[in-house]
Amino acid sequence: MAYTEITKDNLESLVENSDMLVVDFWAEWCGPCKAFGPTFETVSERYPDITFAKCNTEVEREVAAAFDVRSIPTLAIFREKVLLFKEAGAFPENLLEEIIDKVKGLDMKEVQAELDKAEQESKDKAD
Repeated sequence: MAYTEITKDNLESLVENSDMLVVDFWAEWCGPCKAFGPTFETVSERYPDITFAKCNTEVEREVAAAFDVRSIPTLAIFREKVLLFKEAGAFPENLLEEIIDKVKGLDMKEVQAELDKAEQESKDKAD
């Protein structure tokens, strides 16, 4: 098993202390979640430099609510504490790897500059 379980108690530290964090929101009763689970685990073993985590939405309702998870499975990816991807679906292995590689390849200085610019524009509109 190459992932950790997310709880309300460890969520913040996982986001803060992981250069990249990939989260699978799931539930025991969810057929697509069960089908996606082995794919998530297989891919997690190929990326030892990335933190992979699973969040059982039935157990960790507060965490699921904080991420506004409305459909499962839902995949969320953080890089340097920034949520860069969140989408529902049971992704096939090749697509999951493609998404991870794209997020991994982003220039985070550029991303942060764009976020800072958007925040400043929002502040300017509010004034």
